[in-house]
Amino acid sequence: MNIEYLIILTILFTFLMLVIQRSESTKRRVVLLIMVPLFILIRNFVVYREVESEAWAALGIAFVLNFLFWLLIGRYNPVASSDDIRVLGLDD
Repeated sequence: MNIEYLIILTILFTFLMLVIQRSESTKRRVVLLIMVPLFILIRNFVVYREVESEAWAALGIAFVLNFLFWLLIGRYNPVASSDDIRVLGLDD
């Protein structure tokens, strides 16, 4: 098992899943549609380099890391709605 590919793929999968996890629920489909080409590019990279076992291990580690993030931080700090965002201007 090549540890360099495992680390790189773990970081990529964790980042992509974290973006999906922390996106607003009404915009989640748009985010998923944007992420699909990125997942396809990663899949093509994995198949080209023949590091499928590292990719599966990285995906499992990324799931665990995202679950721990949700468990420790995400449950207590839910994603805010875009309607709640208030922009401060010069007069505020």
